[in-house]
Amino acid sequence: QVQLQESGPGLVKPSQTLSLTCTVSNGSITGNNYYWSWIRQPPGKGLEWVGNIDYWGTTYYTPSLKSRTSISRDTAKNQFTLQLSSVTPEDTAIYYCNVQQYWGQGTQVTVSS
Repeated sequence: QVQLQESGPGLVKPSQTLSLTCTVSNGSITGNNYYWSWIRQPPGKGLEWVGNIDYWGTTYYTPSLKSRTSISRDTAKNQFTLQLSSVTPEDTAIYYCNVQQYWGQGTQVTVSS
């Protein structure tokens, strides 16, 4: 089965850029017509879809975050990356990478000075 693992800093200062990487095992990010997603869960709130990148490399973002979000991929490393710029404490959340029914374990990101 597909396995996903998030990695990146757990603490980011306000106004900086959050950068997370999802490493994929037992599946190709260029195959199977999959959409590789980033999803987050702020404390005390529900899941929020941030965006995804498809098997062609086309990206889709949630409108409220689109101006600050960039998702890219490294096909050689079978990884995809989330960058969220100009972060504020409201971006504090557990960030997950996801494809189909498969989820990473999630990584806590706190935005604080």
